[in-house]
Amino acid sequence: MRTMQSHIAGKFRGWVQAVAAVALVSVIAACGGGGGGDSSSSSNNSSTTLNGGSLPASPTQQPIAANSSNNTVAITVGRGVNGVINIPTVSVTVCAPGSTTNCQKIDNIQVDTGSFGLRVVSSVLNQSMLNALSINTIGTNNAQLAECATFADGYTWGTVRTAIIQIGGETTTVTGIPIQIIGDSAAGAAPSGCGSGSAENTATDLGANGILGIGTAPNDCGATCADPGRAPTYSNYFACPGGTSCTRATVPQAQQVANPAANFTADNNGVIVQMPPVSNTGAASATGTLVFGIGTQSNNALAAAQTFTTDTYGNMNNSVFNGTTVQAFFDSGSNAYFFGDSSLALCGSNYAGFYCPSSAQTRSITLGGLSSTRASANIGILSASTLFSNTSNYAFNDLAGQIGGNSSFDLGLPFFYGRYMYYGFATGTQAPYVGF
Repeated sequence: MRTMQSHIAGKFRGWVQAVAAVALVSVIAACGGGGGGDSSSSSNNSSTTLNGGSLPASPTQQPIAANSSNNTVAITVGRGVNGVINIPTVSVTVCAPGSTTNCQKIDNIQVDTGSFGLRVVSSVLNQSMLNALSINTIGTNNAQLAECATFADGYTWGTVRTAIIQIGGETTTVTGIPIQIIGDSAAGAAPSGCGSGSAENTATDLGANGILGIGTAPNDCGATCADPGRAPTYSNYFACPGGTSCTRATVPQAQQVANPAANFTADNNGVIVQMPPVSNTGAASATGTLVFGIGTQSNNALAAAQTFTTDTYGNMNNSVFNGTTVQAFFDSGSNAYFFGDSSLALCGSNYAGFYCPSSAQTRSITLGGLSSTRASANIGILSASTLFSNTSNYAFNDLAGQIGGNSSFDLGLPFFYGRYMYYGFATGTQAPYVGF
């Protein structure tokens, strides 16, 4: 997840996950599209001219009706809780384990295909619900389990608790799954080495009431945190006896914060993110649909024009931009395209980090994962200062910013508009994949 605050000199956030001996951006994603109406980004034949330049023709797929089936839920992009642009959100219901009545519905949870697992800001949970979600423990001394999730400019810290998760008509089992409670006072102070920068433990800091990580992985750390040889150095989990003296912990994958969509009792092999087209100059809001399952019901057939087998975390590591091999990923949790391109002018301090070219621009990237599939994707870029001049708009399809270095290419939410984006989960019988 990588976002910047809207209309102000804000900040970037990049969801980071330790994997092996390096820190990898776990903003995972997938290409979107599929279905009948998408003019895919590799075959646009017309363009729209703006500011003396040109943009690729926008895809035109429309989402299916939200809440039309038990496996759908509405996605909303709008002002949200703190006026952050391009934040897609859904409503999530959290229930106490073993109960179908002791529940709380929480709105404005960010849909993030670049992370894995549900994270809820503690202050949005009522005290009764928080008390009903017992803190998970680890080890022979039953130490309290907490997690530090690291971002590019800060971190979140909180306990790991178990809850039943309901989204639309889908639900996890009555025993529940591990989730993170962000900013939970029961976690105590974050330990030294948890993360650099500022703590981001409030809805104001996040721009949402929580994060719904529904990328291709079933949990948020995988083998690294489960490996006794690597976990003491790279685990983002901490064992905290009595809520203090926290040390990095080895945590089996079954006890890690889990991807709710991969743990539903049905329609659990993937998701489709469907967003409507928006104007090249932005829109006040946008309403899409999150569909659970791929090929499990009549409304979720795999109809992507191309699919890419990825690594566990949804990265297409054989992609090429400007002649350089890059790690590309499609991330609904990123509110812009983020990539390195010295030919694009950067904005001034008001919109630091965003690109502000004097005319409309088009860039092309060749996408390639672990399979032999290769496909070009064209993206449009307008000056952030032009887009942000209308402070009532929160949905943009051509906003771009700089990412550190030239080894990554983050196709964020702008790529999703007008497309169906497919994410196939890594399972025992299915390799992870993305498609559009």
